[in-house]
Amino acid sequence: MKKYFVTLLIVFLISFTTLVKNSSKKLESEIYNKKENIILLDKNYNLILLENNYLTSPKKLFSYHEDFIQKEYYSINILNLNKIKFLKDKIEIQKFIKNE
Repeated sequence: MKKYFVTLLIVFLISFTTLVKNSSKKLESEIYNKKENIILLDKNYNLILLENNYLTSPKKLFSYHEDFIQKEYYSINILNLNKIKFLKDKIEIQKFIKNE
């Protein structure tokens, strides 16, 4: 009787250990996937934050313009822009934006 009890106890412990091991393995896999997702999202967040800081602030753009660019810029009328198409035997010039 004692042999059966010990055998049953050993089988139960082995089964319980297997169950715990499998569940911990699944948890580790989920944790790894979550960490990878967090790393990717963090990279995207940092990139978007950088873009936002550099491109959305007019004051910063004007300061960069004053610091780095020494050329004078002037505005042009977009209606004066033309498209040039090179065909086989001729060149065609069209208005970029048609005046309607």
